[in-house]
Amino acid sequence: MDALLGHGHGSAATLPLDVLLGLTALSIVPFLLMMCTSFVRIIVVLSLVRSAIGTSALPPNAVLSGLALVLTLVVMAPTFQQINERALQPYHQGRLTQSQAFERASAPLRAFMLRQTRVADVELFDRIAHRRAEPAASAPLVVLMPAFVVGELRGAFAIGFSLYLPFVAIDLAVAAILMGLGMMMLSPPVVSLPVKLLLFVMVDGWALVCGGVATSFR
Repeated sequence: MDALLGHGHGSAATLPLDVLLGLTALSIVPFLLMMCTSFVRIIVVLSLVRSAIGTSALPPNAVLSGLALVLTLVVMAPTFQQINERALQPYHQGRLTQSQAFERASAPLRAFMLRQTRVADVELFDRIAHRRAEPAASAPLVVLMPAFVVGELRGAFAIGFSLYLPFVAIDLAVAAILMGLGMMMLSPPVVSLPVKLLLFVMVDGWALVCGGVATSFR
């Protein structure tokens, strides 16, 4: 009877710790979503497309963030499935400790980040952290995460540059036409905005952008 009571007290003692660890994990989920997934590249590309069109407030930030979140879930679905199968399910079944579950969960996420990260970026943050240069595959998360985010920003800006060019060409053409017609007082963005919107709708621009940025991940 005492053994049973003692076992019960031990389980009750570990319950608050599990709750605390669970709340801590939930609090860092938004941070991990931005720093360890495809969210950064997607949201930056969508924001650059909105800026290139010339509509600073449409679509609203909430719509862009929601679309970026959905695309992130689609892109990261294979990685999340591996995390669930290798770490979460065994942990819920009591076959893994918390540290073992964390190690298993971080492995697929590290593999995803390494596929998108350049070795030069990892070496840069190794030097910033005053660490001895090691292979990128063995880099700790404190080095891998900023290297991954820098690579994501680079890729997003490269995609945004290619998306900007046709809209800049439209702006230049409209400005040249208005100048040739002598309409100096008419603002070119007033005329070019409907043209850019029409072109973007005709080519099904949002579907092309979403498909292109989703397939840009390795």
